[in-house]
Amino acid sequence: MTAAPWSPQSWKEHPAAQQPVWPDDDALEQVQKTLSTLPPLVFAGEARRLTRALADVSGGRAFLLQAGDCAESFADFSADSIRDKLKVILQMAVVLTYGAGVPVVKVGRIAGQFAKPRTSATEMVGDMELETFRGHMVNDDAPDAASRVPDPDRLIAAYHQSASTLNLLRAFTKGGFADLSQVHLWNQQFVASSDEGRRYEQIAGEIDRALHFMSACGIDLISEESLHQVDFFTSHEALILGYEESLTRQDSITGEFYDCSAHMVWVGERTRQRDGAHLEFLSGIRNPIGCKLGPTASADDVLALCERLNPERIPGRLTLITRMGAGAVADALPPLLAAVRDAGHPVVWACDPMHGNTFASDGGRKTRRFDDILAELRGFFIAHQQAGTWPGGVHVELTGDDVTECLGGFGDILEDQLHLRYTTTCDPRLNARQAIDLSFRVAELLRG
Repeated sequence: MTAAPWSPQSWKEHPAAQQPVWPDDDALEQVQKTLSTLPPLVFAGEARRLTRALADVSGGRAFLLQAGDCAESFADFSADSIRDKLKVILQMAVVLTYGAGVPVVKVGRIAGQFAKPRTSATEMVGDMELETFRGHMVNDDAPDAASRVPDPDRLIAAYHQSASTLNLLRAFTKGGFADLSQVHLWNQQFVASSDEGRRYEQIAGEIDRALHFMSACGIDLISEESLHQVDFFTSHEALILGYEESLTRQDSITGEFYDCSAHMVWVGERTRQRDGAHLEFLSGIRNPIGCKLGPTASADDVLALCERLNPERIPGRLTLITRMGAGAVADALPPLLAAVRDAGHPVVWACDPMHGNTFASDGGRKTRRFDDILAELRGFFIAHQQAGTWPGGVHVELTGDDVTECLGGFGDILEDQLHLRYTTTCDPRLNARQAIDLSFRVAELLRG
């Protein structure tokens, strides 16, 4: 039996997990029509450039740093917050490049990460049972019934905030802010006073001296674009399929379809069903795509995903993002690495050490231990070393703000301190000091 041809709408013929129950189908249809007429947020050529960069990662010639907010917020949106998030990612990339000697592909969880999968359709807020908050693309987190009703107009608001964010990111990364001569300016004040900040400043000083040396030797640094600007790509989980469909465009050069909401999109652990709508949608777009893998993923599952999402075996097309948990990675990951290696699939392997290590503190707040995050990363690197495969990247949730959401790390944040600056709209994030500390640890693992 011949499979039905793919189209941006063909996902509707498959069961779709984690979709909101929109109260007004006509209003949703009108919003999707509006979105389909708006300009693309990213372009097909940019997505192809990211695929080529990720091909270097899959071949062991580069490293992927994918980082950003757990869930972006309509309420917390400013040029300063975008700049500070970018600062941390640029700092991490400098530490990884300088410390480990590999080029770093920089991909943000930004400009589209407005929706989150949830375990239950409802949640208790005090003594009230409310619809679950699914991210600002869908509903509001205010603790009342009216705010929790899914509103399709939020899809358009998410588009416009993404467009504004992308505009700023392009200005920052191409307009001088990302120039290596500015490397000291990326160190925020509350970070600079820490051990990690001082260690970063040592690297920044060495970069300065290297640049001065090359200039003194007569090397024309001004004409070398890679010293003055960086390629920075965007990504998010392709969760709300109506939104992704509406922003899918047919490329005028190749005739292929690209999801122009982001350079890269991924499918989550809760939505990667073999016969599901999310895999159907991702199978037809030509963007680089990712797939999250939890501890229950089997070798057969992963091989089927590889065949479904990258049957042509294009290097850089597929990133497998493992999220096993510190206690499960040593047993769960090696069989997957061996199966994919032996089948010859050219994937990027990345480690998400955040999601498998989340728990509720005694005060009821979700949190993560920095030591558990490091333990999963170590297990990830050990498994790759034993399998003879390349540990291609990390995928972390972070913020540029001085939050207290993850335990341990610099300052040794304790459970009774979580409430001090706990501002996430969903899951706990590393603060800037913890994130930079993590990059030093990853650089050491890469060297080792």
